[in-house]
This record gives sequence, structure tokens and C-alpha cells, in this order.
Amino acid sequence: MSDRLFPALLRYWRGRRGLSQLDLAIEAGVSARHVSFLESGRARPSEEMVLRLLSPLRVPLRGQNEALRAAGLPPHFPEPGLEELDPNIQQALEQMMTQQEPFPLVVVGGDFTILRANHGAQALFGTFIAEPACMPKSPDLFTLLFHPQLLRPFVHDWPGLARRLLGRLQREVLQRGDDDRLQALLERIMAFPDVPLAWRHPDFSTEAPAAQTLRLTRDRIRVGFLVAITKLSAPQQVLLDELSIESCFPLDEATRETCKRLALT
Repeated sequence: MSDRLFPALLRYWRGRRGLSQLDLAIEAGVSARHVSFLESGRARPSEEMVLRLLSPLRVPLRGQNEALRAAGLPPHFPEPGLEELDPNIQQALEQMMTQQEPFPLVVVGGDFTILRANHGAQALFGTFIAEPACMPKSPDLFTLLFHPQLLRPFVHDWPGLARRLLGRLQREVLQRGDDDRLQALLERIMAFPDVPLAWRHPDFSTEAPAAQTLRLTRDRIRVGFLVAITKLSAPQQVLLDELSIESCFPLDEATRETCKRLALT
């Protein structure tokens, strides 16, 4: 099976990045003939060769581990759970969450599931979730904003924000390749009410914003945030490679005061 799986994955990632065998050979510092032999199954790769070829193809660490398994080799990059991370990294995440108070901050996994949320984020969810009974046990960012009984009724210009967020998900699907989790999430989001079928086709005609703006209004409570995303540099672990830290910064003094008030509840 590995004789067929690895060659198929190598061709898949090379084609996704738009490189010829010669292009990849030059980038990886190997001969085009060897790349050809690997893709045809006439040669079997070592761990060093798999990593050497996949690095210039910008394959995520999860995908690199899958390619190694497909070649009959053990995975190279650890795949720990959140609680198994290095204590220093866990402490850094906790410190970031604390320093962001009383403004929201969430730690998000590769499938956009919210892994951790500071008190400011929990207070915001408690205020703007339309039907708390509909809140999933392990919510993800897209369900929060697309589900008609969660945050969505209170989002200013929901169609505009939803379209931009869907573009982010579609970019991730293309960037990370055959990630079943993201494809399943995309299908689930597209099934929510009033999500136009036309949105299924990615629109990359406009450049993705450096940060999103989120405005929520419920009765007399109004807040506005600039949402900034932080990624860890050179992670070497699958979870850290996929992890994002999403911080909300108040756009005005009224939001600042509202967050302070909500933090006391």
C-alpha cells in the first residue's frame, strides 16, 4: 500500500503548489530523475528525503506526518493534545489570556474548535448567545457566527463578515490540502439557513484583511472589536503548527467599559 500512497501524496502536493518535477527537484536540491522515481514508486524514500521534499511544498506538519506514514515510516512531528504541551508553552498561553482581560481571547485549534477562552470571552458569549441551550459542548468559531441561535442574530453586517470568514476557511482548506476536518466543517457551515449556495465558490478577488472587525448589538449593549490572529513561529509540533490565538481589542471607549462591566458578572 505504501508503494502507492506516498507517490500519490507527493504528486498531489506538488500539483497543488503548481510545481513541475524539475521545479521541486531544484527547490529540494535533488535530481529530477529521483523525484520521478519517487512519484512512480520505483524508489522508496527515507525520512530525510520525505521531509526534504515536503518542506519546499509548504506541507503542514500534520500532512508531513501523513506522508511519512504513507511511505511506511514513523511520524516525525509530535502530535500532543493541549494538556500535553510543554509547561512553558502552557504558561505562556495562560499569561496571554490573563493579560488580555477583560477583553476576549480564545485559543483555537486546527479545526477552529475553541480550546481555551479567557473570562472576557466567556462573558461575551454569555451576553450575546441567543439560545444558550444551542451552544455546543466544544464550539468552533464558525458555528458561533453562522448558527442562527448563537452569535449571528447580533452581528452587525452579518453577510459581509460571514463572507469574509468563509473565505478564510476556504483558504485554509486549499492550503492544508486533504484535511477531512476542515472539509466537514465547510459542509456543515454551508448547510446553515440563509447561507447562499454561491458562497460555496471561493472569491479570492479581494485580499484578505490583516484583521477582522466584529461588532455586536443586543438591546442596549453594543461592542466593537478589532480581532487579531497570532500564530506561533517555527512550531515543530502538529498542535502548535495549527494553533491560533485570536485576541479582541476594543474599537472604542464604550466597548472598553462594557467589557469591564461584563467581567464583573
